Amino acid sequence: MSALQLGLIIAGVLLGIGVIVYNHWQERRLRAPASRTADADARAAKGAQRVEPTFGTRGPDGLRSPGDAAAFRVDNTPDDAFVPPVDVIEPSPGAAGADAPRADAAVVRNVAPVTGRSAVTPSSARAAEGVRAAAAPDHEIECLIPLSPAAPLGVAAIGPGLNARVGKTFRWYGRNDARSDWQLLTPTTPGLFAEIVASLLLADRNGPASRGQLDTFVRHVANVAPTLPASFVPPDVAAEQARAEALDRLRAELDVQIGITVQKADPGSIAGTRLRGVAEAAGFRLAPGGRFELAHEETGAVVYTLQNLRPDPFTAESLRLTATNGVVLLLDVARTAEPLRTFDQMKLVAKRMAITLGAELVDDNHRPLDDAAFALIREQVDGAAEALRSVHIEPGSPRALALFSA
Repeated sequence: MSALQLGLIIAGVLLGIGVIVYNHWQERRLRAPASRTADADARAAKGAQRVEPTFGTRGPDGLRSPGDAAAFRVDNTPDDAFVPPVDVIEPSPGAAGADAPRADAAVVRNVAPVTGRSAVTPSSARAAEGVRAAAAPDHEIECLIPLSPAAPLGVAAIGPGLNARVGKTFRWYGRNDARSDWQLLTPTTPGLFAEIVASLLLADRNGPASRGQLDTFVRHVANVAPTLPASFVPPDVAAEQARAEALDRLRAELDVQIGITVQKADPGSIAGTRLRGVAEAAGFRLAPGGRFELAHEETGAVVYTLQNLRPDPFTAESLRLTATNGVVLLLDVARTAEPLRTFDQMKLVAKRMAITLGAELVDDNHRPLDDAAFALIREQVDGAAEALRSVHIEPGSPRALALFSA
């Protein structure tokens, strides 16, 4: 073999090795960014698995999605984290201001946004007030305006602002510092407060807060701020109105009451005096709202109610003089702690009452309710309660009592 041939062989080998090394280098160079992209995609996918519940629309799979343009994120974020001021208004002396046809048709009732008779009687309102007094401002369901007083102050400094009325629940809260609990402020609340928050409920059973109500709310706060003195951040009223409307749509969707009818077969009737005796023996008490209420022994909160099957409200006089063909026991799911347990209790009371009065348990179409029907109704109670919890509205909680008030 000549030296030329040997050189060509060696050159060919070296060239082949060079090509392999170059290809390997190129492969590594191209693989690196792809690997980084894959890692980033993996991290993004992992983060996307944590979906925040929203006040949005219910999809075909029954899950709630943030489809509403003004969706509400409902989470357990503490309510003491306010957005830092952007356009702070400084006070000045001249400042102005599930399918179960039988049960569904019979006993599951969505409450209309506006009711002819208040769903909250004085006794239930007092019980709700006791629970809400310890609550903090709720940024998910209220329009909040934080105030920054120049120095700690007492409630007297707020003056007439404490009694302002705008057509929706208007409250003032205060706390000593960021580590303290919020307190609902009343004219008799003692102490000094370094942080003040004005709040307006965005929606209830009477509908969403209107533009006029929101404007009035902001004006009241603007009138109080210079007297403290305190700076504050005015909200975007248009955005708050959109939030109110979205919240009200959700509230209407989740507003469910469950009724069990105790009815006397025609042509029979139940004497009012007899009915009152049986109701009071079962623990009900006649309330000013025209119905009987069964209240929790410890908290005083209304557990469920008993109302006339006819449109006439109950009064002491009407019960003494007239009769009725039946009554309805009503469970307000959103306003009731432990709805399933309460429904089971209500069902037993209804059965006992039917036996005592010689009546029967029927649905709205006058069909008898048997154990199978009650099982379907119970499933719907559970479904209604879970739908509330899916957006972080615990039945019977301060948030639920506020939203589902009238």
